[in-house]
Amino acid sequence: MSSTVSYRIFNSARNRIAIFQGGRRLYSRDASNRNQLKWRHFLRTSSTLKNHTPCGGFASQKAFRHTSTEEEDFHLQLSPEQVNDLLRAGESSHKLFDFNNGVPNSVLRFESNQLAANSPVEDRQGVASCMQTNGLMFGIFDGHGGHACAQAVSERLFYYMAVSLMSHQTLEQMEEAMENMKPLLPILQWLKHPGDSIYKDVTSVHLDHLRVYWQELLDLHMEMGLSIEEALMYSFQRLDSDISLEIQAPLEDEVTKNLSLQVAFSGATACMAHVNGIHLHVANAGDCRAILGVQEDNGVWSSLPLTCDHNAWNKAELSRLKREHPESEDRTLIIDDRLLGVLIPCRAFGDVQLKWSKELQSSVLGRGFDIEALNIYQFTPPHYYTPPYLTAKPEVTYHRLRPQDKFLVLASDGLWDMLGNEDVVRLVAGHLSKIGCHKPDLDQRPANLGLMQSLLQQRKASGLHAADQNAATHLIRHAIGNNEYGEMEPERLAAMLTLPEDVARMYRDDITVMVVFFNSESIDTYFKEG
Repeated sequence: MSSTVSYRIFNSARNRIAIFQGGRRLYSRDASNRNQLKWRHFLRTSSTLKNHTPCGGFASQKAFRHTSTEEEDFHLQLSPEQVNDLLRAGESSHKLFDFNNGVPNSVLRFESNQLAANSPVEDRQGVASCMQTNGLMFGIFDGHGGHACAQAVSERLFYYMAVSLMSHQTLEQMEEAMENMKPLLPILQWLKHPGDSIYKDVTSVHLDHLRVYWQELLDLHMEMGLSIEEALMYSFQRLDSDISLEIQAPLEDEVTKNLSLQVAFSGATACMAHVNGIHLHVANAGDCRAILGVQEDNGVWSSLPLTCDHNAWNKAELSRLKREHPESEDRTLIIDDRLLGVLIPCRAFGDVQLKWSKELQSSVLGRGFDIEALNIYQFTPPHYYTPPYLTAKPEVTYHRLRPQDKFLVLASDGLWDMLGNEDVVRLVAGHLSKIGCHKPDLDQRPANLGLMQSLLQQRKASGLHAADQNAATHLIRHAIGNNEYGEMEPERLAAMLTLPEDVARMYRDDITVMVVFFNSESIDTYFKEG
């Protein structure tokens, strides 16, 4: 097939992406597994293209993503090593101490990975411990309309949560330190930071708003602070309120104004877990998701959902929207399975264009901002009568951990578009068995030649020579490499990894995955000690 035909195929895919003014991508998405015929047509075509590339495919062993849809050959010849390099580029793992201040730690380790579809990637993640309460926090943040809001939420939400849980005495010490310009008590210990901050020049503004929040908590005169459920609920809503207020306030610094506008007019869904001993709380706003992998005494695995997706397919969410708006809007709240025909998730941070009045939006945007240069998503949908239509109020779930609760999976919707809850648990459970949970102990068995040959044959047959060591990587591999029958197709996997950046978003979303493994022995100790 000629390079001209190659160009037409990928240009056609690109043109099918919904576009608003200035080439701005609409918030909506088209997941690849929702149209298997489209994928099969692409895969057949890409296989043909591969046979017409110059000999040798890549000139070197270095793996890279193609970034252009100009009329040139499209290379899909990735070696298994190159596929692994691309998949594992964003992975990380962290093992926790067995004891936390003398108390058995219920979390053993966590593993994470991220695969971009957008450029730059719009997902964020974070892990931190509360220095004053010993709780562990895990968060996945899925941005849309740009990465600014997801970045801001990933950096700031944990601080609001930590402050919410502080005792009255600790908050007084914080306030006294600020008044006397002394160092603050440590609030967080980041175990996985969301990345290099792009808000370094405006952190003083963020600290000022955090301080106002703890001053209000002080006024409540609560000796022990908020409950965890209250802390999660208030932290989500308070941060979203501050994001909205920061751009409404008069700001003289140009950098601060521009960044605040980008944060407010982009958006982010969020799923956050707080673990303290055997107490697991999950707060969710949007369509990220959290599930538990449970193994019963008989060895059978199952998934336990801890969140519900806030979208048009959630009947409870539809009922909530109808309660909050006049009956005359029942038919226009959801159009084409999207909120007001624009946004798939019905809860999110930012997105003030679906929260503010038209007058407030015009007032703020009329302050001389270069909307085009800042890449601001500016669109007022039809039937915009009674804002706000969007909320960052989370649903909070509590679960008391048991020894059979083996792991927690938090992920952006890029994973759940491709894999179901049971698929994810099955894959992680299979991964655990492959990396060592059921490996034969060679020290306890005679290491004769026959045994070694048998083990090598088993390893070759099951593909363990290339097994992922990271559970999040294993999930991403299968999310983009499995066909509609749940079987891994190496050719599909390679093709999905080499899609041009302006086409990749047509077939998959950014995927961010975090797998938190629990220490069953520690959890059992909690139960035995009451």
